Amino acid sequence: MWFLLLIISSFYIWTCDGLTVKAVVPRYKIRGETAVLRCDFELEGALLYAVKWYRENEEFYRYVPKSDPQKTSYVVDGIKVDHMHSNSRQLTLRDITLKTTANYRCEVSAEAPSFASAQDGGRMEVIYLPKDGPYIIGDKSIYQFGDTINLNCTSAKSYPASSLHWFINNISAREESLKRYPAQKHPRGLVTTTLGLHLPLDAETVLNGAVRVRCVAVLSPVLWTSDNEKVLPRQDKREALLLVTGASNECNSNKVVVFLFSILIYVFY
Repeated sequence: MWFLLLIISSFYIWTCDGLTVKAVVPRYKIRGETAVLRCDFELEGALLYAVKWYRENEEFYRYVPKSDPQKTSYVVDGIKVDHMHSNSRQLTLRDITLKTTANYRCEVSAEAPSFASAQDGGRMEVIYLPKDGPYIIGDKSIYQFGDTINLNCTSAKSYPASSLHWFINNISAREESLKRYPAQKHPRGLVTTTLGLHLPLDAETVLNGAVRVRCVAVLSPVLWTSDNEKVLPRQDKREALLLVTGASNECNSNKVVVFLFSILIYVFY
């Protein structure tokens, strides 16, 4: 496993005239999940007037204990407030999308005579996980010793963009053998990336009659890795075998999805 999914939140404390506010905002969430943001505060004997939540500088939820109703939300693109699970100290957002990515802050104000107010917040990034592993496309299916392999590895759609890495016999490919392409943007802000590889089939790369070429896609920040490999063994007969296997693993808060594609392409001398 290359990365471990860490549950990270933003913690801040803001104090004003005895009013203390601490916001807890999840740093990363996956599209479609429910996000819970907390606004913890101490009034130091004063009475609560209101708690307001903002995305960037636009108010979208407020809790006023003396109002009827106490909870009010406003229409903001990418925001769906779950009133049943929201109150003065907790804000629940359901069915989050990429548009939910933003800076969030809660503002707490007290009643007379202090009229004190304080605010705090943090940023939440919404991640779109790839639905598939990367895939490799080659210019030929049969190679001879001395040929140059020209391959492209393309990631599945994601946000943010996946970072691609080539490995040759489990060793990172040299920069001079790589060809970088501009990222391709898709609707809803999704991105695919492509990385090319030019590899000569010579004595340096062919080990024990085979070359193991692997492309690994890593989704930053620390959520998802996948790889796709081609195995090119030396054989005396003209045939190609395609092997496809898939595996996934989900454990507690860790989310790791791995798809492994093996292609056997024979090399002739």
